[in-house]
Amino acid sequence: MKQVYLFLFILFTTNIIFSQNNYQIKTVAFYNLENLFDTENDTLKNDEASPIMEIKENRGAIYQKKLDNMAKVLSEIGYKDTKNSPVILGVVEIENRKVLEDLINTGGLKNKNYGIIHYDSPDLRGIDVALLYQENHFRPTHHEAFELKLWEENGIRIYTRDQLLVSGYLDDELIHIIVNHWPSRRGGEEKSRFKREKAAYLNTQIIEKIKLTDSNPKIIVMGDLNDDPTNSSLKTVLKTKAKKKDVKEGDIYNPMEDMFRRGENTLVYRDNINLFDQILFTSPLLTTKKDYSTYKMYKVGVFNPQYLTTQTGKYKGYPYRSWGYGGFTGGYSDHYPVYMYLIKEL
Repeated sequence: MKQVYLFLFILFTTNIIFSQNNYQIKTVAFYNLENLFDTENDTLKNDEASPIMEIKENRGAIYQKKLDNMAKVLSEIGYKDTKNSPVILGVVEIENRKVLEDLINTGGLKNKNYGIIHYDSPDLRGIDVALLYQENHFRPTHHEAFELKLWEENGIRIYTRDQLLVSGYLDDELIHIIVNHWPSRRGGEEKSRFKREKAAYLNTQIIEKIKLTDSNPKIIVMGDLNDDPTNSSLKTVLKTKAKKKDVKEGDIYNPMEDMFRRGENTLVYRDNINLFDQILFTSPLLTTKKDYSTYKMYKVGVFNPQYLTTQTGKYKGYPYRSWGYGGFTGGYSDHYPVYMYLIKEL
């Protein structure tokens, strides 16, 4: 019953703030696209191991269906409240720029005037991170890829994804976005923990570099972190705060920590829920006084309409993934997307 009252309260207050005042509202989102690879064999990448390259027939039709599914989800994030798809969108598990070009020319994304910022990363699987942005709303002024250098105990180099920094103007306000896809938990959480702690440390270095030219920056950190909000990479290395009242100037606020404690998730693995996909941000994007004279966070959430969840069978309740059982399932991704509303009073 408490959950029902909480839902009604949130719904009521949301309607109040958008009906009593004139606000500009923008959606910022992140989505792990689960192995969005094209159908061509790239001799410079290990794409033969990608799910679509293991399929022998109808690759073209399957690729188009995968694009259609991804475009459907992305075009619907935030649309109910903003009547627009996300103006800033981080994506991971994409093979190259070509798949992004195909994606932004598909379905509900086709006429949104999306730009692409992408670098080829050294990842062993051949997957990259990228940022899509609506050119009518966001103007990039700087972008840079930061290589995450890792080695196993035996001295063997671990090749993984870059971290992407994009700085630019959302309308007339300078913001910085860091797109992440941190190393997986392959081999176990404890054994692989140092990799994600190193990834978090690289984020701190990027943030310090930003502060050299922007002393109190608005920074959004987004990504598939392969860690939950309570893990050491976030709490010890990034020193994230879970409560608004504890956030001081320069701190990083993670609203998804409370969401995780309430049982919200973006993926399920072996019947365990995780909230690996996160959006966190620095203190200038947070208000405790309902001051929306500049862009501030109003809401953060997991986008998980019913069609993104498996409805029957062994994996009922899991995200409805694209690939499984040696082929294409017709689904979407093994992760749910996450989003944030930024609002500003007009």
